[in-house]
Amino acid sequence: MSQHPSILDHLPAGAEPATIDDQGRLQVPPQPAVGFIEGDGIGPDIWRAARLVLDAAVAKAYGGDRRIHWVELLVGEKAYQATGEYLPQRVFDDIRDLLLAIKGPLTTPVGGGMRSLNVTLRQRLDLYACIRPVKWIPGVPSPVKRPEAVDMVIYRENTEDLYAGIEWPAGSPEADWFIAELKRRFGADVRPGSAIGVKPMSAFGSQRLVRMALEYALRSGKDSLTLVHKGNIMKYTEGAFRDWGYELARQQYGERTVPEGQPASPGQVVIKDRIADNMFQQVLLRPEEFSVLAMPNLNGDYLSDALAAQVGGLGMAPGANLGDHCSLFEATHGSAPKYAGQDKVNPSSLILSGAMLLEHMGWSEAAGAITPALSRAVQDGVVTYDLARQIEGATEVSCSAFARAVAERL
Repeated sequence: MSQHPSILDHLPAGAEPATIDDQGRLQVPPQPAVGFIEGDGIGPDIWRAARLVLDAAVAKAYGGDRRIHWVELLVGEKAYQATGEYLPQRVFDDIRDLLLAIKGPLTTPVGGGMRSLNVTLRQRLDLYACIRPVKWIPGVPSPVKRPEAVDMVIYRENTEDLYAGIEWPAGSPEADWFIAELKRRFGADVRPGSAIGVKPMSAFGSQRLVRMALEYALRSGKDSLTLVHKGNIMKYTEGAFRDWGYELARQQYGERTVPEGQPASPGQVVIKDRIADNMFQQVLLRPEEFSVLAMPNLNGDYLSDALAAQVGGLGMAPGANLGDHCSLFEATHGSAPKYAGQDKVNPSSLILSGAMLLEHMGWSEAAGAITPALSRAVQDGVVTYDLARQIEGATEVSCSAFARAVAERL
């Protein structure tokens, strides 16, 4: 039972929460309350920039008929200063109550220390799908010859795999016990003194992720869904992910899907699968052959960042974490603390994630205006330092000035 008042009792005047109807559909009022987490490091800078663009897009599309009331939620350094906790328990209730939230980057130490705040948010809120659209924006510098050929949406399972956090350090009593038990019970030889990690993957977790990806492919008129896995080595986890995906498509979607190699009719989604390491090659050499990708957690982490590099880097990559109830949109890059407070970095990732939020809300007119406006700013050479050093004749501007440039081009 929650020990604090509901955030719904303290919304700004005129604000209402989004709701879920009896059919499980999101219902968004004209003046929704939407949570925001500034994030650490550069988070406050890029959030101010993103908010400016999102509010301008809504005002441009709907005049005064619609408006977002932004409600701050404390996570990370700002939360620690206020409450003594990096991730206060009330935040989970607040996001569940509001249904909609967006966040900047959060810092997590490598190695020891606190567990990833990002992973904890995803798992505790059961945001089981990390969705990363990857599409080149005209004008953005790219390291590949044909960035325009990349047009994919990654669905990454968000709650299982190695990110479930079951591991023990080398030399610990738990790791040594596990090694001894593996030897005693199964005759498995593990080098003494090893660290141990456990990789849980379930049919339930895998299939609900594939289902969401397949529903998107059917709804959006995409021609294929590719299951990306390392099943040639990890046959009962990664290989099972592949098998569970095919099973779901065959049993629940029948004639709406067809396995690769069989003739496909218009409107059918072809179900493919690829070994993960080979997939890194395929998205470089033949990106046109792939549209929607579904994969376990670790594969999705690697491949989404690699694909983002093909279209200009993480600074241009939006992302969302979705479950069956609430959603959390996010900047996909780190907190870059050395640039904190300098009004310097590129806010495009959070701006584009905000466009995904608007699309999820059903506000497609506002959502659809943002990417073209951002592209016009880039093509006009009005860009932050990271792009200015790659574009001849560009005018380097601050984070906030870039946001104003985008808003002016809506």
